[in-house]
Amino acid sequence: MSLHTETLIIGAGPAGLTAAYLLAKAGRQVTVLERDPLRVGGISRTVEYNGYLFDIGGHRFFSKSKEVVDLWNEILPDDFIERPRLSRIYYKGRYYAYPLKAFEALRNLGLWQSAACIASYLYARARPVREPRSFHDWVRNQFGERLFSIFFKTYTEKVWGLSCDAISADWAAQRIKGLDLGAAIRDALTRSLGLRGRPKAGEPVIKTLIESFRYPRRGPGMMWEAAAAAVRDGGGRVLLGLGVESLSFDPGCGLWTIGARRQDGSRETFTARHVVSSAAIQDLVAALRPAPLSTFHARALGYRDFITVALIARGAEDFLDNWIYIHDPSVKVGRVQNFRSWSPEMVPDPTYTCLGLEYFCFEGDGLWNAADSELVDLAKREIAQIGLIRPEDVVDACVVRQPKAYPVYDEAYRDNVAAIRRDLETTYPTLHLVGRNGMHKYNNQDHAMMTAMLTVRNILAGQRLYDVWSVNEDAEYAEAGLSGAREALRSERLVPRKVA
Repeated sequence: MSLHTETLIIGAGPAGLTAAYLLAKAGRQVTVLERDPLRVGGISRTVEYNGYLFDIGGHRFFSKSKEVVDLWNEILPDDFIERPRLSRIYYKGRYYAYPLKAFEALRNLGLWQSAACIASYLYARARPVREPRSFHDWVRNQFGERLFSIFFKTYTEKVWGLSCDAISADWAAQRIKGLDLGAAIRDALTRSLGLRGRPKAGEPVIKTLIESFRYPRRGPGMMWEAAAAAVRDGGGRVLLGLGVESLSFDPGCGLWTIGARRQDGSRETFTARHVVSSAAIQDLVAALRPAPLSTFHARALGYRDFITVALIARGAEDFLDNWIYIHDPSVKVGRVQNFRSWSPEMVPDPTYTCLGLEYFCFEGDGLWNAADSELVDLAKREIAQIGLIRPEDVVDACVVRQPKAYPVYDEAYRDNVAAIRRDLETTYPTLHLVGRNGMHKYNNQDHAMMTAMLTVRNILAGQRLYDVWSVNEDAEYAEAGLSGAREALRSERLVPRKVA
């Protein structure tokens, strides 16, 4: 026997739960299916281990969209704190403030290396790559070849497991748009001299240079647990431990039939008028019956996976950074999170510290398949090599694996996504793709939420009034922290392009 719902949502991450919350609030019947048997939130969930809390990657709360800010405040009205944004780069045994401080960087690099970086930048500006296609091309144009090799190449290739020449320029343009060496130097000089003030009205804020952000006091999972509870209170269903394995559409009656399976092998069947999917496009297309024409393109999409090794150690004197980027090629770790600096409530015992070492990998490779004990030993060796914790002070550890953490922007991804989109929109008028993996877009959670907001408007209107794919995932929604959120309350509205 199947359960009927007006809208079935695949995935209980930020996009899926935003859609569910708004539909339930509008009085619509909604059911959310989440594969994880324990937690909602997707990659924005908060993991608890022996009373210690940590993110799967760090999730700052910022947006210049009034709708997003309002929704955060509506769902979680009393649990936000404002946190200073502090981070550094570790490279060849030295730490660099990030964003850069000019005099510190000059001292660490040395006069000759600094002069060579400036000369390399000036050469790149005089003779740019005219049509940058790769990440390497784009960063070389903005920063010069020498700075690319020092501060971008190693870390980027750790994250993606690809040569910078094989990564699309789209990723760089999206993630660090508006920043080049000239902007970085101007910002670094004002920081070093203590002259940095608040941006003037209307002045753009470069997303890599923010100084503060909002954060739920017990991690981002608070937001999505509260959203799930509100959906249930509004009459909707949020069902955990159910992974979608088949979807078929009957154009005659306009109904979807969705098959889902639990970990114990038992199955449930649902019918729905609309399906909203935040699942990875590759997984969604593989579940469609019959197989769509774009199956080949979906199989060609790439994903990068992710492991967090949380080390709990004696000693309250930890560093103040929220995280440190590890650009040094002598270690495998890519980033170190300091959970106490995200929120003091993440670490229950003030005499201990908890750091999260992040390893980027592919599902099935050596790191992914390593035993937890091997990963903990690796993390202890590398955190000692970096100089942050002594291995003998580590008293406990936890390993979390996150598949499909990042959609890969390789040279073919854009054409593959375009082919899939054309196919699905033509064949399935009531199938809606939202969110990071649902649209194969490396975006922040506020962008994921906005795609869900527009999708809900389309469902309520009974037609695709808004082109969800036009929502801008780059620096238009500047990372200005609390000040940016306050400015959003006074100014910007979410008014995306309507479908012609």
